[in-house]
Amino acid sequence: MDEVLVIKRFIIRKLYRQKVWMHKHTSIHNLPKGLSNELRSGKNVKKAIEELLKESILLSKPTHYGLEVSLNIEKKRDIEELIDFG
Repeated sequence: MDEVLVIKRFIIRKLYRQKVWMHKHTSIHNLPKGLSNELRSGKNVKKAIEELLKESILLSKPTHYGLEVSLNIEKKRDIEELIDFG
């Protein structure tokens, strides 16, 4: 399986479990925490996050202390299909 897809599914599952929707945010630096060292190294984490933002699955909120992200409630069906919950 493609490493970027594995990372995207990990990030979405993590945020889904923590119920990080719309107005509840987490730092973009917290997203790769919990990934294996093999997946964390390299540019694939950054690429996966950029793709999720471009697909509007993740919403970004710039703050004075860094970028915060949350899941887009309007894409809930797509998110659940991607992580095989629905």
